[in-house]
Amino acid sequence: QVPLAESGGGSVQAGGSLRLSCTAPIFKNNNMGWFRQVPGKEREGVAAIDKKGRTMYADSVQGRFTISRDNAKTTLYLQMNSLKPEDTAKYYCAARSSIFMDASLTPNDYYRWGQGTQVTVSS
Repeated sequence: QVPLAESGGGSVQAGGSLRLSCTAPIFKNNNMGWFRQVPGKEREGVAAIDKKGRTMYADSVQGRFTISRDNAKTTLYLQMNSLKPEDTAKYYCAARSSIFMDASLTPNDYYRWGQGTQVTVSS
């Protein structure tokens, strides 16, 4: 079984919504995050959730995106509302080492990554 597997990406019009999912059955005790990247640019932290369910968001998505986990902590979600063309990117689910208690939006703090799912927002 793939340890981190994103799904739910697609092409939508500006103002629309998407919900991304990440199946992560072996990272129940890890802080998790969503990141995005476009070719030639640095990977950007979008949202993160810690072991207690506390969340943090990039300023650019605050109020529009929501990160959550199911009760069993086997699936991570990113609900994206009011999408903008600037949200277009490949979105990645990632896990931080279980020795850390806090969430992070820094890509280098994460050690396991999925393959990504493409989100394209048209104007």
